[in-house]
Amino acid sequence: MRAPRIAVAVVTMGNRPAEVDALLESVAKQDVPPERIVVVGNGCPLPDFARRLSLPGEVTAVELDENLGCPGGRNAALARLREFGDIDVVVDLDDDGLLVDPDVLRRVRDLYAADERLGIVGFRIADELGETQQRHVPRIGNSDPLRGGYVTGFLGGGHALRMAMLDEVGDWPAEFFFAHEETDLAWRAADAGWRILYAPELLLRHPKTSPARHAIYYRVNARNRVWLARRRLPLALVPVHLGVWVLLTLARNRSGAGLRAWFGGFVEGVREPAGERRPMRWRTVWRLTRLGRPPVV
Repeated sequence: MRAPRIAVAVVTMGNRPAEVDALLESVAKQDVPPERIVVVGNGCPLPDFARRLSLPGEVTAVELDENLGCPGGRNAALARLREFGDIDVVVDLDDDGLLVDPDVLRRVRDLYAADERLGIVGFRIADELGETQQRHVPRIGNSDPLRGGYVTGFLGGGHALRMAMLDEVGDWPAEFFFAHEETDLAWRAADAGWRILYAPELLLRHPKTSPARHAIYYRVNARNRVWLARRRLPLALVPVHLGVWVLLTLARNRSGAGLRAWFGGFVEGVREPAGERRPMRWRTVWRLTRLGRPPVV
């Protein structure tokens, strides 16, 4: 079997030019260079990377007229890669991330070459001190971030996706804009029989952040949570999933404004169309449960 051909995709809003340069330079230092690099300007113009940076091959710039959110921007990168028609795996990296090790793309290539049903590979996210936030570990509870294996989800900041899997299950849910788009894609992949691997040896350095830094966080987090359940869960599990997350939100959130925004988004998720309903099969529910995360938590 030939080695999978790898592309790197980065979505940016144009507010982190130094970080994007550093990220692309870390891509250039990989001992297996990507076949293609696509940078999407999400509602912003992009500089001429080729003039300023020494990169392996041409960087394809995609400038969108408006900010389509993270999933919409990544779909634009996928559309351009499909036009080229010569990529097997796309590696998505946050625009403020950094590949510390020079063998990340080689390891990604080898993982996909060894398993034809491997659909998604999640990277480990660590800050400048080497610490991984617990929310960045794709397991329930206080799990060791250095323990790899098959899981039920992955991190948006650094991951790889097999193009054949996307052709089968569909691309990112652009209407989500931000929050839970990874879970929607992961559940569709799992339901189609693709494997999701957490590979902590694939490190993306990323500044320590809180998702609540985004002004829209509470509203879209709740709205998308409802949409996710309505789209992907068997009917019997929808109220269970949403009930669990209402209780968790009440227990974790001490901000009155945050709670008002969250419940406003929850109501929006109930009232507004959620998109195509394609619930997972019960055997997928059981599979996710055996992997340690039933789709009600």
